[in-house]
Amino acid sequence: MTRRIVIADDHPLMRGAIRAAVEKVWPDHTVTEVSNAGDAKSELAQGDVELTTLDLQMSDSNGLTALMEMRKQYPAVPIVVISASGDNRVIAGAQEFGASGFIAKTSSLQEMTDALAQVRDGDLVFPDVEGSGDTALSRLASLTPAQTRILRFVSEGLLNKQIAYEMDISEATVKAHITAIFRRLGVTNRTQAVLVAKEMDLGG
Repeated sequence: MTRRIVIADDHPLMRGAIRAAVEKVWPDHTVTEVSNAGDAKSELAQGDVELTTLDLQMSDSNGLTALMEMRKQYPAVPIVVISASGDNRVIAGAQEFGASGFIAKTSSLQEMTDALAQVRDGDLVFPDVEGSGDTALSRLASLTPAQTRILRFVSEGLLNKQIAYEMDISEATVKAHITAIFRRLGVTNRTQAVLVAKEMDLGG
């Protein structure tokens, strides 16, 4: 079965540039282009994905949340962040959450091709950054997929009863998860947890 590369970016011209680099590195692979994180997850769910490139700002995603969710759900698939943001904390966050590389959208086609070739060969490709090792990001990265989803619902202001309905679990299970989330994040209430969760929106 033909292996696939998934390109997730909401700008058609940028997808075209990424595709040109991808096809140089993986000439025998099928390339699938999507314009939002939800469609990228759907493509990953179908399997046979060799690599995914991910923009941090799309219609349904803003920051590092989508990267963290994809990384937890599909740990075997390399994800390369291709972003317009060159902020050191964004780059460090992408690395903390398990991306295989970070490529600036200002990179030339040759630079992008070279970076993707390095990822293909098993290397991690990140610009040198200062001030990494953000403890909040490390704590967020330690959450399970279910805890990450619950934290997002908490950030959206949903009550335990509403979260239980959305996830089809009991309210008691939600409470247990929230207790575990507070412990992992080192916080004591929802407001503090939401403030930590905002660290995932660094790309915004």
